[in-house]
Amino acid sequence: MAHRTPPGNIAPHIPADDWQRAQATGQPIVIVVHDAPPNGIPWRRILIPFAIAGATVAGGWGLVAALCFLLDAAAHTATVIAGVAGPVGIGGITLRLTRGKH
Repeated sequence: MAHRTPPGNIAPHIPADDWQRAQATGQPIVIVVHDAPPNGIPWRRILIPFAIAGATVAGGWGLVAALCFLLDAAAHTATVIAGVAGPVGIGGITLRLTRGKH
């Protein structure tokens, strides 16, 4: 049987007569420590779901911001290409992609 110290910062008290009797007869001494669950709310159990939800919300907003940036860049690119290309004609039908600067 392995020796195990009781949990916590307590020193178990063994009455002197019990200690001396155990030493004389070789009987083991059994120390019973009642370990009560901690009082209050276990904060880790509450904070982890909120941290996951916060990270999900932040990632969602980052995704929306990235999508808006990409759409804005695509719109500017299309405008520049249309402005440089000028009128496009196929078989006698001409399309102006942008308005002229008058």
